[in-house]
Amino acid sequence: MLSLPTLLFSAFKRPLPLITGKFSHLRPFDNYFVTSESSFSSEQLRHMSSHSPVQLLEMVKSVIPPLHYEMHKGQAGRLAIIGGCQEYTGAPYFAAISALKVGADLSHVFCSSDAATVIKSYSPELIVHPLLDRQNAIDEISQWLPRFHSLVVGPGLGRDSHLLKTAAAVIQKALVQKLPLVIDADGLFLITQDPSLVQGLSNVILTPNAAEFGRLYRKVFDREPDPTEPIISVKELCRKLGHVTIVHKGLHDIISDGEQVLVCSEQGSPRRCGGQGDLLSGSMGVFAFWSTVSHQKVEEGSLLKIYGPGICAAYAACALTRICSRRAFEVHGRSMTTTDLISQIQESFEYLFT
Repeated sequence: MLSLPTLLFSAFKRPLPLITGKFSHLRPFDNYFVTSESSFSSEQLRHMSSHSPVQLLEMVKSVIPPLHYEMHKGQAGRLAIIGGCQEYTGAPYFAAISALKVGADLSHVFCSSDAATVIKSYSPELIVHPLLDRQNAIDEISQWLPRFHSLVVGPGLGRDSHLLKTAAAVIQKALVQKLPLVIDADGLFLITQDPSLVQGLSNVILTPNAAEFGRLYRKVFDREPDPTEPIISVKELCRKLGHVTIVHKGLHDIISDGEQVLVCSEQGSPRRCGGQGDLLSGSMGVFAFWSTVSHQKVEEGSLLKIYGPGICAAYAACALTRICSRRAFEVHGRSMTTTDLISQIQESFEYLFT
């Protein structure tokens, strides 16, 4: 019987290049294990999945639509980003262009009027709607919602009360249509103000970092999360919110819906430039659509049925973002920016999912 490292090695066409220099102690497949299990208690480890990373990546591969010549524009995904204001124009661009690079056919950005021209100037690939700050924004955006397969709410949204109110209304209307939603950045600020917006909605994925998770946890439980038991804290919050999916970003990305728990420990990089979370949320929006469609077709007992579309999408996006970060850091080191990560999407996608 082959050992697990042998199986892991044979599962991929080619290994990632070894990191050299300061990080040369990292081995090619360190990233397929929880690299410091000592950071989790035995009780937390009990909650984690028993499926190998190879099995989980096979689950992800099963939801990716194959490319063929009979496809028409839109079949692989029409995604919308709700965000972008005068101060923050980069975040919605990063999320929207990442969605396209992962494989969505069309990527829309709904932003404030003073952000639209700037975002349009970044790329002609994006469809930009300067609607968020209009008085009738909700009515105008609602006309577009039936065209989309998933929404990402929050990148560059800002905290203007009118924009937040509009975003909250869009979330409610999107959920009526059962659209998969990824909520990030200032969208999480909105949810922290009113957790009932997503209560009991299994088609919602929240992507908080440590600080954002702490604020949401305190809002819901009126106490601090236990810093020594992050897996248990994530699971508690998912259950309290009615089994939404949460991605607690950090050294290890902890993913749960309150029942199942996955930990993504792909080796990324030590560089933390702004915008990496936008690549994560944009790609997650695409995977959320793909996994939702596939979930309706697969047999009971399959991994996708066990984990559900939210966890599948989250795991896929976390793994992809980490590999992009690792590859970009190998090339650019300390000067790495999110644009460098985005340029690595194709090769990282091929490495993980083909």
